[in-house]
Amino acid sequence: DVPAWLKSLRLHKYAALFSQMTYEEMMALTECQLEAQNVTKGARHKIVISIQKLKERQNLLKSLEGDILEGGNLRVPLQELHQMILTPIKAYSSQNSSTEEHSREVDSHHGHPSSLLGSDRDSQGSDCKDSAAAAGMQQHHLPGCEGESGGAPLPEGDLPGQFTRVMGK
Repeated sequence: DVPAWLKSLRLHKYAALFSQMTYEEMMALTECQLEAQNVTKGARHKIVISIQKLKERQNLLKSLEGDILEGGNLRVPLQELHQMILTPIKAYSSQNSSTEEHSREVDSHHGHPSSLLGSDRDSQGSDCKDSAAAAGMQQHHLPGCEGESGGAPLPEGDLPGQFTRVMGK
């Protein structure tokens, strides 16, 4: 929800500019590109800094997961997760086309559009991040997650999966 994110930054007047961009274009924005779009200097700087923070979310999630596993206070990680969920998050999809086809088949059998669930599941199931449609599988995966430093590594860029993993901890 890019418009809500921009509003939280008090930059909502630039929502129309962002509506013309893909997620990847937004994440690659530079101050020069923003200047060419007549964005004020202060807003350009704020946008670039905010996008840099978006790029650091995966590392932040890994750090939060470690803090939680060490038995730290949950207040700070929960506050960080709350702030993060208000930022634009692109649905993760595997680069493997056969995996995407498999996910679409699984989703169509469950009556869910693949665009809502994404195509982040592989044929073996994913580590603690399947939807409620696969609740039976979660029982098999959850015990393996608890107490481990991270379980199976998630692919780079799987922000929804990492977010879900931290919430599970």
